[in-house]
Amino acid sequence: MSAASTAAAQIAAARAGGEGAFLSLAGPLRRELQAHCYRMVGSLHDAEDLVQETLLRAWRGIDRFEGRASLRGWLYKIATNASFDHLETRSRRQLLSDRPPADPGAPLEPAVEGMLWMEPYPDSALGEPELGPEAQVSLRQSVQLAFLAALQWLPPKQRAVLILREVMGWPAAEVAEMLDLSVAAVNSALQRARETLEARGVSQGDVRPAKGTGEKPELLKLLGRYVRAWEDGDVGALVSLLREDAAFAMPPLHTWFHGREPIRAFLAGALLAGGDARGRYKLEITWANGAPAVAVYERDAGGAYRPRAIQVLTYAGEGVAEVISFLDPRLPERFGFPAQM
Repeated sequence: MSAASTAAAQIAAARAGGEGAFLSLAGPLRRELQAHCYRMVGSLHDAEDLVQETLLRAWRGIDRFEGRASLRGWLYKIATNASFDHLETRSRRQLLSDRPPADPGAPLEPAVEGMLWMEPYPDSALGEPELGPEAQVSLRQSVQLAFLAALQWLPPKQRAVLILREVMGWPAAEVAEMLDLSVAAVNSALQRARETLEARGVSQGDVRPAKGTGEKPELLKLLGRYVRAWEDGDVGALVSLLREDAAFAMPPLHTWFHGREPIRAFLAGALLAGGDARGRYKLEITWANGAPAVAVYERDAGGAYRPRAIQVLTYAGEGVAEVISFLDPRLPERFGFPAQM
């Protein structure tokens, strides 16, 4: 039986069994659909909502499913269209501030109301969908922050074409049917998307699947030292792990710092200032956006540790090149960590 015939039979069974039967079929695809929506919109929160919207639209439109495509392909089409609708009312999400690096002695620039920032994504939520033979980008690399930030510059349809062709590896003909485009239009959109990414500093060679991207022992050792330095309030030990040209950013704040010495001055004068810096923070190691990360908890006046942020680190081989500290107390729980420690 062909994939389309199998899908049609499954949908017929779901129609007979009701919404619960349909959700039992679609449920195994939830994680990969959420990751797809995240690549499209750059927000974990919005991706979660879009998956719910996708499943609702699919159930309401189940009578229109003709079985020409697989159930998976049909759901991806609905998820992509839901993402298009969402992007019509949203501006481009930012990863880093476009302002110059700050003076560590100056006040922090507050968040700007209405500004949209990218959000981190837990590696544990990626899932392992089967990729087509035309995939050029591995799943881990497809959620790397630099890659996602470049995607934000693409119009929605170009973004979808690049994701479906080079991340999921679907043939041009299947993507064309999914997006109601011609094959020629799909190929043209893919070429324009590649050109834009290269102009943003992400070439095709940068995002080809990497070999042996598992957690290396030296990286785990560095993460252990990074955690201890924060928990000990040891600015010197923390800064020693950074590259000379490292960056430290804190979205949604516009303030960011460039260079080891400005970062040292900021940490010593703010986050790790005072004699009580030791024990001020607790950190838990995790993985986000294909990179090492930590969940950050801060001690409150009563001695409990409350969630504060998820930090995503860029490791460049000789040290930490970038720390992006996403200041959102809801994030650690969404990464599976407790509401307090």
